[in-house]
Amino acid sequence: MVINFRLMAESESEAEAIVQFLTSNSFPFHMTAQHTAESAREAVDSGRFWSQESVGYWIVADAKTVGMVVLDDLEEDTPMFDLRLAEDFRGRGLGPQVLKALCSLVFEEFPDPVRFEGQTREDNVAMRKTFVRAGFLKEAHYRLGWPTADGTRVASVAYAILRQDWENNETTLFEWDDLHQTYR
Repeated sequence: MVINFRLMAESESEAEAIVQFLTSNSFPFHMTAQHTAESAREAVDSGRFWSQESVGYWIVADAKTVGMVVLDDLEEDTPMFDLRLAEDFRGRGLGPQVLKALCSLVFEEFPDPVRFEGQTREDNVAMRKTFVRAGFLKEAHYRLGWPTADGTRVASVAYAILRQDWENNETTLFEWDDLHQTYR
């Protein structure tokens, strides 16, 4: 399947399409699992999808819009992303393909990034596997770092890929327990 990204244009028709997408899909592992028209419109009006800090894209697979992604922190050397696949396209193995294509977009179109990072909840096993399959490496596990809708908290887990690893199609590992070996 061929994955492409279509830049979101700052227009009223695009804003309506974003609101429609966010309100017609549920995103159980995001901070806002179910958007209302009001919360979706607020995200659009805040510049979430088109600003100096954030740029939104529609994810297109074989000529079908299958989701959206927002790139954040584009003025820094470690941008991050917010990925949302439409419910109808989840569980079909698109995640790693989308993430690999997204890495190509970031590293080919933006000269400054040396790393590309994403975070998810510890219980989002599908996304965690997607990160690994796309060449990302787990770099952090923030215990109780993600508040949930029911008031509890779960860990936030961060993954990243280095530009050099993307270029060389490899994953540079590191020693998690380096203090244990050196300073005991």
